[in-house]
Amino acid sequence: MAKLRVTQTKSTIKRPKDQKATIIALGLGKINRSVEIENTPAMVGMVRKVNHLVKVEEI
Repeated sequence: MAKLRVTQTKSTIKRPKDQKATIIALGLGKINRSVEIENTPAMVGMVRKVNHLVKVEEI
């Protein structure tokens, strides 16, 4: 299955609690931290929810 590299590019300061929780659930939390996740519908939905805070690359 395809993988995605998700990198946090912006801070979660002054963001709603659900967006902060989504960033933590993705394994991020600090700017420039990257994680590799599976390209599943659940993960794509989480990334879409915080797409203004992250950068996504296909691997």
